[in-house]
Amino acid sequence: MTTLDSDPVPSPRVLIADDQALIRSGFRLILTTRGIEVVGEAADGVEAVAAARELRPDVVLMDIRMPNMDGLEAARQILAQGPHCRVLMLTTFDLDRYVYAALALGASGFLLKDITPEHLAAAVRLVNTGDALLAPSITRRLVERFAAPDRAGESMSPSSAVPTDLASLTPREIEVLTLLGRGLSNAELAEAMILSEATVKTHVARIFAKLGLRDRAQAVVIAYETGLVSAGDHS
Repeated sequence: MTTLDSDPVPSPRVLIADDQALIRSGFRLILTTRGIEVVGEAADGVEAVAAARELRPDVVLMDIRMPNMDGLEAARQILAQGPHCRVLMLTTFDLDRYVYAALALGASGFLLKDITPEHLAAAVRLVNTGDALLAPSITRRLVERFAAPDRAGESMSPSSAVPTDLASLTPREIEVLTLLGRGLSNAELAEAMILSEATVKTHVARIFAKLGLRDRAQAVVIAYETGLVSAGDHS
């Protein structure tokens, strides 16, 4: 996991989207007292999309269940606006099928609404660096539950951003993606493939570029969706 204080990354600008005013106010207070700027709030998905377009935040804290437009559709539209913004989903349940759909769309992770103040601020700073918040093992649990073959017709995503054609990848990159799907870190990939970590990072970067992936969490999703990894596979 990336060390949160290792790089002098500018403080992120955050948009909070939740239909509960108390949660928005509480998160705003937590973040601002820790030096993180909150540039706006939204009470539903429609407001969130408009605010993201106007304010161009670095990170959006997005409630999954909101009126008028839910967090999934709002996240899809915001992420389609460009690569400048990261989305963290807010939910009540850690194994939520909507969370899985959000990861497939390109969200950088999820937070439970009872998160501690310290974890909230750390999570926002982490995804602002371009990292995924979720550990691959947690992502794998979600995917095993909601992307199993017998659930193929139950996708909750309005328009999944996960590509299904891996033809652009080399055999070596397919191997790397498979191990990513099993939750291996770069160091573990290097050991398993007898490569340097620098070479592994190059392979990972090329996979992300070719498939348009945002982070490792989405790489785990695509590894399952395309059948490279199946439930029960482990590193």
